[in-house]
Amino acid sequence: MMRTKGRGAAFNTPNRFEPLHREPLDIDLGEDEEKRVKTRYYVDSSRSILARNDSPDLPFTFSLNPYRGCEHGCIYCYARPSHEYLGFSAGVDFESKIMVKPDAALLLGEALGRPGWEPQMVALSGNTDCYQPVERVLHLTRKCLDVFLEFRNPVGIITKNTLVLRDMDILKEMARYNIVEVAISITSLNPDLIRIMEPRTPTPANRLQAIAELARNDIPVGVNVSPIIPGLTDEEIPSILREAAAHGASTAAFTVVRLPGAVDPLFREWLGREFPDRATKILNRIAASHGGTTNDAKFGRRMKGEGRQAESLHALFSVNARRYGLSRRWQELSTTYFRRPAPLQGDFFSR
Repeated sequence: MMRTKGRGAAFNTPNRFEPLHREPLDIDLGEDEEKRVKTRYYVDSSRSILARNDSPDLPFTFSLNPYRGCEHGCIYCYARPSHEYLGFSAGVDFESKIMVKPDAALLLGEALGRPGWEPQMVALSGNTDCYQPVERVLHLTRKCLDVFLEFRNPVGIITKNTLVLRDMDILKEMARYNIVEVAISITSLNPDLIRIMEPRTPTPANRLQAIAELARNDIPVGVNVSPIIPGLTDEEIPSILREAAAHGASTAAFTVVRLPGAVDPLFREWLGREFPDRATKILNRIAASHGGTTNDAKFGRRMKGEGRQAESLHALFSVNARRYGLSRRWQELSTTYFRRPAPLQGDFFSR
C-alpha cells in the first residue's frame, strides 16, 4: 500500500451506503512512495447545531461539532465511519474532505435562546476535534465560545490541539463564572509514534505545555489518556499521568481503543505498515479488551472494555491516577449565571 504523506489512512475504505466503490490500481510507476492528498473544505448547511446523545457512557446530553471530518488524521478515530453518512469514505476522505459549519455560532445562539432550552454543559466537540487546523482561519469554535459566554452556558472542551490557547481571553472570562473545563487528549509521549499515528496534531510536549498554560490561568484542565491501545501505548499510562499532573492537570480519564466499522481495516493496514512485528499482538490485545472482538459497541462496555486485559488497564490507570492526584472528578460546572441576552449585538459573531 502506497504511503499517503501527512495522513493517517493510506486508502479509502468502501462506503457502506454506496453501491459502487472505485478501487485504485496499485501500480508502481517509479514515483515517490509517498503521495500527497490536498485538503478540501465543503460548506455544511445544517440548520441545527446541537447533537443529542442517549449514551449512558457519556457525561453530557448535547454536543456541538463545528466541523465534520478531521484533518488531524488519527488512524484509530472512532468518528471515521460517520463520514460515510455524507457520501465520503472513512479513510483518506475523512481527514482530507472537511465539512465546515459557517453558521455554527448563529445556530447556537438560536438554540440557547429558545424558551425550552435548559442550561447544561455542552461538549465541544463530541465527534471531531473543534480545534483542528482550519480553525486557525475560520474561528468557528471561537465564535461558538463567544456565544456560550454571552449566555453563560457551561461548556466542556475536548481537544488534542494547542490552538485552544488562542482563546485564552474567552476561557479566562468563562472560568470566572465556572462555566468551562478543558480536557487535553494525550495518547503517547513518544513524538515519533504521534507523528505517524496522529499525523497533524501537536507534539506531546506542546500538549503538556498547553495544560500548564491553562492551569496557570486558572482554567480547569484535565488529561484524557485516550484511547489506550493495548500492546502499543498502555505501558505509557503511568508516565502520561505523571507528566500531566506535573504540568497542572487536576483530573484524568481514559478510554480503551475499539475499531468500529471501517476503522478496523484502516487500523490493521496501518499496523502492518508501521509495526509489522507487533501487529498481531496488538490486535489480539485489543480483542482481549473487548470480549474477543475489536469493536464491542454495547453501552457500558464500549469505552472501557471488559475482561482481564481491560481490568489490568483499569487497575494500572487507577493506581497511577491516585498516585499523582488525578483521581478526583471534574467539578460541576455552574448554570447559575445563565441568561438569554436580547438582542444580540450586530458584531457578536465577527470575532
